[in-house]
Amino acid sequence: MRQDYHDLLKPELVKSISGLSLIARVIVDGYLSGLNHSRRVGPGMEFSQFRSYQPGDDLRLLDWKMLARSGRYYIKQSEIETNISVKFILDSSQSMGHQENGLSKMDYVRVLVASLAYLSQNQGDAVGLFALNNYELHSIYPKVQKQHFNRLLLELINIENKGKWPENPNDSRKLHDRTHKELIFFITDMYEHNEELTTFIKRLKTLRNEVVVLQIMGKDEIEFNYKGNLTFEDLETGQKLKVNAAETKKLYLKSLNDMMKSTKDILLANGISYHLFRLDEHMGEALQLFLKKRSNLL
Repeated sequence: MRQDYHDLLKPELVKSISGLSLIARVIVDGYLSGLNHSRRVGPGMEFSQFRSYQPGDDLRLLDWKMLARSGRYYIKQSEIETNISVKFILDSSQSMGHQENGLSKMDYVRVLVASLAYLSQNQGDAVGLFALNNYELHSIYPKVQKQHFNRLLLELINIENKGKWPENPNDSRKLHDRTHKELIFFITDMYEHNEELTTFIKRLKTLRNEVVVLQIMGKDEIEFNYKGNLTFEDLETGQKLKVNAAETKKLYLKSLNDMMKSTKDILLANGISYHLFRLDEHMGEALQLFLKKRSNLL
């Protein structure tokens, strides 16, 4: 049963490690409660090795015979653990700072990534994070360790929205790990000037990985819920445009839908998945998407 988490989306929680971790657990545990995912490490599978118990591990996986013999707690690990590498690449340009009802796109992304990373970690996968704009790069290369999750949350909190997506970012091939199967989430609002985002995304795809684009948009952006005479400002260029909402709405919606359809068609033609997420919608669908894409790599 889905548990409502929206009351937790407060700046003081989203911008703290403990708060972000709490929200992620509420979303994942609430949405997936009662579901039995056979791909996850669990009882009834053949086990090939043990490792020391760490806080947060499932107590059902404790080996009581090893405890009786050694006096120490060990967790059984399955032979079929895949240790997929899950990478989140974030667009941290200025446009991702757009807010609706007190929630910015980047805060939504912080919660979304924290939730997917929490789920991924519980599946035994290595998790990494990269965030880019033309001023700075945040990079956390994938690891499996429990403490790595908190480091990833800290990096999420420290991301600042600046400038725009770089015209010529570093070679995307450096992001690939040829030793593991990869699931890459590219998260952006897809605002680009010269197809710089689309070009970068296409370079991420290889024969060995799954690439998923999550476009983040606000309800007002999608539905153009504005009235009267307005002045819109491009957060990345500073360019301003005065419009009448009633006269502009039809043209705006057509242009937006054409752009999203074109983007989706280009990505699908390159073997890349595309999904639109709104700031006012539940994030649970992203968890189901993650599980589906992950199963494709097993």
